[in-house]
Amino acid sequence: MKAFLLAAGLGTRVGPLTLAQPKCLLPIRGEPLLGYWLRLCRRHGVRELLINTHQFPEVVRAYLAGAARDLTVHVTFEPVLLGSAGTVRDNRWFVEGERAFFVLYSDNLTDADLSAMATFHAAREAPLTMALFRAERPEACGIATLDSAGRVVAFAEKPARPASDLANAGIYVAGPDMLDLIPADGLADFGYHVLPQLVGRMYGFVLEGFHLDIGTPEHYARANATWPH
Repeated sequence: MKAFLLAAGLGTRVGPLTLAQPKCLLPIRGEPLLGYWLRLCRRHGVRELLINTHQFPEVVRAYLAGAARDLTVHVTFEPVLLGSAGTVRDNRWFVEGERAFFVLYSDNLTDADLSAMATFHAAREAPLTMALFRAERPEACGIATLDSAGRVVAFAEKPARPASDLANAGIYVAGPDMLDLIPADGLADFGYHVLPQLVGRMYGFVLEGFHLDIGTPEHYARANATWPH
C-alpha cells in the first residue's frame, strides 16, 4: 500500500523547539520523529510515500535522502498550507488506481498496527476507516461514537460535551470514493470537511498500545520519557 505522510505542520505549540527545524524532525530519544514513521511503514509493507512539507523543506529532503533510501518517497512543498485533506486532494495522482491507501499525521508518535487496520478496512465496504485512541482530554480532540459493528455513528471536532473518549488518531485507510468528498479548492481539513460527511458510512479501528500527539511541550516531554520502543 501507499501512504500520504503529512509533515507540514507548523509546530507553533511547541514554541522554540521548531524555530530551526520542522516539527516532524523533533528528536524522540535521539531519533527524529519522522524516522519512527519510516520504520513503522517499513514494518507494515508501506513502500511508497508522499510526504508534504512547509517549513524547512530542504532540511526534510536532506534527512530523507539518507533515512529513506530503500523507500520510494515523493516530497512536495506547500508555500501555503493546504490542510490535511487539501494535500490529499491536490496530490490524488499519487493514489490513482489504488483500492486503498493510508493517510498518516506525522505529529503523532505511535506503534499502531497498520497491517491489522488495513485488514479490518478490507473486510468492510466503506470509503474510510479511522484509527481511534482513548483520549485523556476528549474535548480537545475529534471524537467518534461507534455502534456495535464498529461503524462511526457520530463525530464531532473538539466538542464541549464529548459523547465518548474515542478520539481521531490521525491515521486513516481510505479508498478512491473518499477523494470526491474533499472540497474542490482552498484549505480542506479531514476533521471539519470530510469526516462529518462520512458519519454512518465509515468505521472506527480502536488502537492498542502507544499513541501520543507530540504537539505540546508536555506531550513532547512525555514522549521522550515513556516511548517504549
